[in-house]
Amino acid sequence: MAEEKKKLSVAEILAAARAEKAAKAAAEGAPAASEAVAEPAPPVPAAEKPQPAVKPTVAKPGAGAGKGGRMSVAEMMAAARAEKSKPAGEPATATPAATPIAAKPVAPKPVAKAEKPVKDEPMAPVEKETGSILAAARSGVKPGPMSKAEAAAKGVPLPKPAAPAKPKAYVPPMPQKPEYAKPKIKPAVTAESRRGFLEIMFGSMLALGFTCLALVGGLWTLGFARFMFPNILTEPPSRFKVGFPANFAPGQVETKFVAQFGVWIVNYEYQGQPEIYALRTVCTHLGCTPNWLEGEQKFKCPCHGSGFYKDGINFEGPAPRPLERYAIRVSDDGQLEVDKSKLFQEEIGQWVDPASYVVA
Repeated sequence: MAEEKKKLSVAEILAAARAEKAAKAAAEGAPAASEAVAEPAPPVPAAEKPQPAVKPTVAKPGAGAGKGGRMSVAEMMAAARAEKSKPAGEPATATPAATPIAAKPVAPKPVAKAEKPVKDEPMAPVEKETGSILAAARSGVKPGPMSKAEAAAKGVPLPKPAAPAKPKAYVPPMPQKPEYAKPKIKPAVTAESRRGFLEIMFGSMLALGFTCLALVGGLWTLGFARFMFPNILTEPPSRFKVGFPANFAPGQVETKFVAQFGVWIVNYEYQGQPEIYALRTVCTHLGCTPNWLEGEQKFKCPCHGSGFYKDGINFEGPAPRPLERYAIRVSDDGQLEVDKSKLFQEEIGQWVDPASYVVA
């Protein structure tokens, strides 16, 4: 019992697992693949690292071997921690090799048909993975970030803290220059600008010359055409109609024919007889055109102030004689027709001529 309670090393645990797997394969009749693969574990020299005795544990049947005779990762890590926790200076105790556990006989199953033998795939060697785990555990390197104390103990240089950034001095922006202080940029003289200047100078002068030449030619043409036609004055007809006698009320002076024909149509009494007559709009003094003043009921010459009554008799101003009359008659259509080719003067007694008036 004392020997069983002793702690088994990792090599002894692996040897026991391989032996158990070989016995199980021999009982089933299949060749043990692990026999060709398994190699004797190298002895661990005691001088390299003394292994102190730890509290012995009782190995249960089948303990230390997982499925297929391999240890689980948890068991491997537990064994590594136990080995690491031995105090230094204690000699390692040799433990007897674990005896393989006898496997229970398994009854062969009846085979109905011949099947192809299934080759057992060789197991991946565990020594390499276990060795790397153990080497990492024995190295004593702590995974992950280290503290400043650990870095100082191991002599790892610490990164220097970054120097605080100096605040930049605030520089106010420069004020903008006023318009009068800004330098005036003169436009560069290019070939295009010189060409444009020449075009404006000579082109516009040439255009002006041709325009003047065309204007003078047109005036000469008009003068020649006027010279070829005779001088004929266009005058209004000497006879014209002014309307029906009923359109002129007694005492009325019609002035709408003054501008076109130069005549007043008057319905007034002369020597106690109501008459319709046509007075010529020419002053007997110097030939000015008098105006009819409705408010004063008289004709007034604006040139020298000669005045005439409604019947045409002069009564003030330098006019030497009364106004003249045109011939007037009733035409075939019943309208009044004035004939400016005949004149009648009152001072020589021509106003009594029936051609000088129409009885109203």
